Amino acid sequence: MSSAVLESDVRQLLISSGTFGPREIEQLIEAIDADSANHKVLRDAVQELEQQEHPSPATKVRIGVGCYLLGRYTLASDYLGRADGSALAQFYLAKSHTALGKYPTAIEAFQAASKAGYDSAQCVLGQVEVLRLKGDSKGALAKLDALPAAAHESAEYLYQRAATLATLRQDSLEYVPLYEKAVALNPKHSGALFGLALENDRHGNDHLALEMYEKSAVRFPANLGTLLNLGLLYEDRQEYGRASGCYERILTVFPEHPRAKLFYKDSQASRDMYYDEDERRRNDRMSQILAIPVTDFELSVRSRNCLQKMGVRTLGDLTTTTEQELLASKNFGETSLNEIKEMLTSRGLRLGQSTDAKRPAEAEFDPGSMSPDEQALLSKPVADLNLSVRARKCMIRLGLNSIGELVRHTGDELLECKNFGVTSLNEVREKLTTYGLKLRGE
Repeated sequence: MSSAVLESDVRQLLISSGTFGPREIEQLIEAIDADSANHKVLRDAVQELEQQEHPSPATKVRIGVGCYLLGRYTLASDYLGRADGSALAQFYLAKSHTALGKYPTAIEAFQAASKAGYDSAQCVLGQVEVLRLKGDSKGALAKLDALPAAAHESAEYLYQRAATLATLRQDSLEYVPLYEKAVALNPKHSGALFGLALENDRHGNDHLALEMYEKSAVRFPANLGTLLNLGLLYEDRQEYGRASGCYERILTVFPEHPRAKLFYKDSQASRDMYYDEDERRRNDRMSQILAIPVTDFELSVRSRNCLQKMGVRTLGDLTTTTEQELLASKNFGETSLNEIKEMLTSRGLRLGQSTDAKRPAEAEFDPGSMSPDEQALLSKPVADLNLSVRARKCMIRLGLNSIGELVRHTGDELLECKNFGVTSLNEVREKLTTYGLKLRGE
């Protein structure tokens, strides 16, 4: 089935006036699995239904289920709680409450869904998950044992039993085969994939763990543990952009999730470090180019003599020299100037590029000439700037303890510190600006 057909199906499944039940919901999930672009199609379809002035109770069920699949659990519970009270509405209301950690109301909603005619085994398995999440694993196991034998062969039952045994710290030889059997029955079961990924993660099988976390993360709504652990594995592989994407998916649903916030901040900082390393390498390459002697180039005798008289020995020297300075030299004309320009252009340079380097030396820093308030400000510890981890480490490497010691340095001096790049430099500048301060030379 093509992507275009799937997009049409996703929208029609949600907004049409036809049947909307477990089968249609599974089709929505399968469509998103097949093409992640359909996640946006579903989001747009939900928004289209939300724009109705007076949505019917049945429409609120569709909106609520759509919100649940998008991970918008608070909105889902709001719409489903005001829907038609059907078995489907109660079941997904229960799942939304579970995701939000509202365990008592989740249990009640699962019970109401069962009474209204929703698959009783699925409702019991939903209650099992709630009991396990709230720490009552023995109660969860008792409910699993009470289910009829016919329910024991479903992927969801096998997953819930495996996850419950894992929380009871049973031998992994007892519950890992259950996860494997669940995945054999349903290769896309996100919970069972997460369980297997976690076991491989614990035993150092990073390749298998990564593969299973990625398969689990495809499902919507994704398992929070999957996204957290997958993000960490991406960070280990220095794939910081993908790691940030995992944490962003969590923060979209739970903006105050403490671990996701912390991990997202760290991954962003690490990504900056990666780019800072690239910047450092570029700076190193540029330094090598600037150190190339002008004698390495086939210049005319007139040009060579002129540069020698002016003390211009390297390409770097030329970048601090202006056209006017060259033309002011005896016997140096437009022909020689164009020759020099072509030589510099071949290396991506130009005359006068580094004229700032010829600024006169600044007056020595004299704290005695400052007011008591200014001296007190400069004596504040660098920690008061609340810099990022990378910038703080640079301050430590340079032995900078106070703001006064920091502002005696130039930006170029800070950039020479390992892992300190333009991003970190801009951060320092921004923090100093809040105190009305600047780095030396700025």
